[in-house]
Amino acid sequence: MKMFLTKVFKFDSAHNLVEYHGKCEALHGHTYRLEVTIQGVPGSEGMILDYGILKSIVKEKVIDRFDHKYLNDTVPQSTTENLVQWIWNEIKEPLSGKNYSLYQLKLNETETNFVVYRGD
Repeated sequence: MKMFLTKVFKFDSAHNLVEYHGKCEALHGHTYRLEVTIQGVPGSEGMILDYGILKSIVKEKVIDRFDHKYLNDTVPQSTTENLVQWIWNEIKEPLSGKNYSLYQLKLNETETNFVVYRGD
């Protein structure tokens, strides 16, 4: 019985798209919304993964590095597409266990613009 567990995170960051010529070439900011979805089966304790563990991993690997920061310092061409791939690579291994694995990321740059990523 495979299930999907999702936790939502938010962070505020600034960036500019250096390889793009248009409005987003200038420095600007967003309130990003990140949905992290794990797939798996409940273990003996009845959970796929403790939400507290999920929260601490994403906070350490992503939120603490991106919140109120300049994204280009970490991801030079910080499009939503590049950011979501970078996040995936940072949290895929720590979010892999005997009964669960990272399934999907959804990163909203605005309320209506987002990228969904499921790995390679």
